[in-house]
Amino acid sequence: MLPKFDWVQLGAMFVLVAFGLAAIYSVALSAESGDLQFFQKQLVVFGIGVVLIVFMALSNYRLFRNWAFLLYLIGLLLLVGVLLFGTTVRGTTGWFRLFGFSFQPVEFMKLSLVFVLAKYFSEKARRQFGWRELFASGLLTIVPSVLVFAQPDFGSASILVGIWVVFVFFAGIRLRHALFLSVLSAMSALSAWFFFFADYQKERIMIFFDPARDPLGHGYNVLQAIIAIGSGKFFGRGLGFGSQSQLKFLPESQTDFIFAVIAEELGFIGVIFVLGAFVLLFLRLFHLMQVSRDDYTSYLLIGFGAILFIQVVVNVGMNLGLLPVTGIALPFVSYGGSSLLMSLAIVGLMQSIAVRSGSKVS
Repeated sequence: MLPKFDWVQLGAMFVLVAFGLAAIYSVALSAESGDLQFFQKQLVVFGIGVVLIVFMALSNYRLFRNWAFLLYLIGLLLLVGVLLFGTTVRGTTGWFRLFGFSFQPVEFMKLSLVFVLAKYFSEKARRQFGWRELFASGLLTIVPSVLVFAQPDFGSASILVGIWVVFVFFAGIRLRHALFLSVLSAMSALSAWFFFFADYQKERIMIFFDPARDPLGHGYNVLQAIIAIGSGKFFGRGLGFGSQSQLKFLPESQTDFIFAVIAEELGFIGVIFVLGAFVLLFLRLFHLMQVSRDDYTSYLLIGFGAILFIQVVVNVGMNLGLLPVTGIALPFVSYGGSSLLMSLAIVGLMQSIAVRSGSKVS
């Protein structure tokens, strides 16, 4: 079975995790106490994740088709539970804390939503996509999205909706459906702005259009990230020698803005390695789609690609000041046990597909 593993994909994953651990370790060195707690926790979670990859790879991924709705319901219950009993961090009630570790249910929901949508769309793939499929799949998405938005976590809610949009696109959406969704999205955005967005969320969007609007307040993070990325130049300042990250000018440097840390300390070369590893990961995923033998496998891979691709684009975009800051982690790289485990679970499931594809991974 080992020869059937996609070792290129695993190599790309290890490169991303290594860059993430290096950046987390570098930021930890700048702490007055030299506390390596975050680095150690991430290392422990990665060790658990490697075991999870092996377990997933040796398991038959098709079993998740039978468990899809059960996992989806568990995800909904966890989202309800975290609203009632969860821990609030920076204004968002989205974490369970247990034995010093935090668990974010929305990460489990992302995978659960992919399972249930892959099952739904694969069963409807043989007939033309219509209004019924659009609304039924949309309902499966909107329920968890509303629960996540209530935390409030606009970024993660947007990821869930984005996953559905990608599924709908590949299912063969008609022009009238696309126009309807465009109008609905515009109306939803206006309603959210006037009735649902908190003041800080509105300010983040305004800062996106003009970071200099509040350079010492809400626009501070974005401006410091842009400065950090620019100061890295080609070869970087060296690991542990970034002025923005080491001198604490760059907030959330281990999570939201870890890409800026890598760009500052390892330069354009480091960025090329990170983005190249992501490209390689997506190419291997595309290869698996080409050799997949059934609709369910194809849709499953589409969902995995949607989760990773959207998060990469959003995180890198907000580091560059091209997208609003939404608190979305960079897969495999940012500090966060829940995010890392979810990403590694996806790799494990892709390995399970590779092993059972019946085609030698080239």
